[in-house]
Amino acid sequence: MRKAIVLILLASAAWAEAPATIPLPKPNMTGGMPLMQALSARQSGREFSAEKLSPQALSNLLWAAYGVNRPDGRRTAPSANNRQTIDVYVALAEGVYLYNAKEHRLDLVVAGDLRAATGQQPFVAQAPLNLVYVADFAKMADTPDATRTLYSAAETGFIGQNVYLYCASEGFSTVIRAMVNREELAKALHLRPEQKIMLSQTVGYPSRASTGKKGGN
Repeated sequence: MRKAIVLILLASAAWAEAPATIPLPKPNMTGGMPLMQALSARQSGREFSAEKLSPQALSNLLWAAYGVNRPDGRRTAPSANNRQTIDVYVALAEGVYLYNAKEHRLDLVVAGDLRAATGQQPFVAQAPLNLVYVADFAKMADTPDATRTLYSAAETGFIGQNVYLYCASEGFSTVIRAMVNREELAKALHLRPEQKIMLSQTVGYPSRASTGKKGGN
């Protein structure tokens, strides 16, 4: 009984610390590094500082990843038949949020720190931000399974590269990851059977130890 009460209190505290929605500042769509320089600087990094991203940096990052860039609701990354099958889940220390591109805000999915659940490498629990790319196959119900997987994988790749280029431009470290316990994470995020976890991507400031190092892939 006591254990149940403690769990309820911990859950209540987590909900209290995690706002139901996080409005994002208007993204800054000017400035940044020229494209060719960003491509030259693009690399993967696996050593992260625990320092949080500012609200403005988070806003810019998510808009660059998969934000609305035209009045008709189309996005910064291409999507087959504009079905926009990928949902971007944002794992922060206070909870996991779903990026609402139309309203440019974060909507709470699960309170509490689930960053460690987004991957199997030690750094994912320390980095301030992990993005989880989830395909919603229900949006392609009339499409063969192999085609749904292909389209979703391509869309995930486009989004991930947008994140890479933004991070290169702004001096953040990032790495896209396939080492995810998809079954456990899907349960933690309360995903429907039609929702499939594709990849995760860690973002943060590079650690001091990694500054100046040549990154991998």
